[in-house]
Amino acid sequence: MDKSRIYRIVFHNQGSLYELHARKVAQSGMYAFLEVEDIVFGERSQVLVDPTEERLKAEFAGVKRTYIPLQAVVRIDEVEKVGANRILAEGGSAGGKIAAFPYPAPPRPTE
Repeated sequence: MDKSRIYRIVFHNQGSLYELHARKVAQSGMYAFLEVEDIVFGERSQVLVDPTEERLKAEFAGVKRTYIPLQAVVRIDEVEKVGANRILAEGGSAGGKIAAFPYPAPPRPTE
């Protein structure tokens, strides 16, 4: 795998919109899941510390691989350089511009 490729994955997680950067993204062997490996965090070259990136660092500390449900994924981009991992919208609102991908309603019971 080419180590120079970086992917930005935006997805819904527990009512918030997450943005992560990773080196490997693939279809998972588990049905309807996206496999994300080698999550990359930006280097600390600034004096300011982003609390959301620190929160994500703590949440994904020690995680080798994570599986994200396909219906939670908003978009995946291949980018040139690592950006900040962040939580874009607490509470999932994002100004009403982003919504979860709809999935089929469960079948109605027959009488």
